Amino acid sequence: MSLQDTFEQLQSFDFNDLDVNNIGSWPRVIKIILMLLVFSIVLGGGYYYYLTDKQTLLARAESKEQNLRNDYEKKAAQAVNLDAYRAQKIQMEKTFGALIKQLPSDTEVPGLLEDITRTAIDNDLTIESIDLAAEKITEFYAELPIDITVEGDYHKIGSFVSGVANLSRIVTLHDFNIVPAGSVQNLKMNIRAKTYRYLGDDEEG
Repeated sequence: MSLQDTFEQLQSFDFNDLDVNNIGSWPRVIKIILMLLVFSIVLGGGYYYYLTDKQTLLARAESKEQNLRNDYEKKAAQAVNLDAYRAQKIQMEKTFGALIKQLPSDTEVPGLLEDITRTAIDNDLTIESIDLAAEKITEFYAELPIDITVEGDYHKIGSFVSGVANLSRIVTLHDFNIVPAGSVQNLKMNIRAKTYRYLGDDEEG
C-alpha cells in the first residue's frame, strides 16, 4: 500500500466504526498508529520513571566528583607547601617559647614588683601604693593585676608609664585615672598593671 493510499484510507475512515472489543478487525494503518502511540507512551513513561532517577544520581555523582577534585587540589597545594608549613610551625614554637619566658613565675612576681617600684623611683615619683590584687585564672594562663598609685608631674608620670610598658616581662596597663594632687603641676595617677603567668599542666582547668 502506497503512502497516498494510506492517507486516502485514513481520510475515508470513520473512527466511530472502531470496535474496541475487536481490535483485530481494525485496519492495518490504525493498528500501526495505535502501536506507535502505545510505544511512545511506554517509552515516555520509562524515561520519566527510570532515566529521571538515573539523571538525579548522575548529578549527585558529578557534584561529589567536583568536591573530591576540590579536596584533592587543596591537599595537593598543602603537600607542596608542607616544608614551608613545618618551618612556620618551628618559628611559631620559638616565638611562643620566647613569649612564655617573658611571663613571670610565682617566684618572679616579687622581682617584677621591685622593677615597677624602681621605675617609679627613677622617675622621681612618690609611691603611694603598689598592691598585688587577686589572681584571675583563665584556661591557659593566670592574670596578675597590680594596682599602682603614684604622684608626680605630667612628664614624669608619662615616663613611668613608658618604662613599665617596656619592662622585660610582659606588662599591660589598664584603667588609669589622673587627678590633681595638691598643686596644678602635681598629679596623682591610679593605674592597674597586669602581668600574666603561664599555667602548668597541673594547674590547667
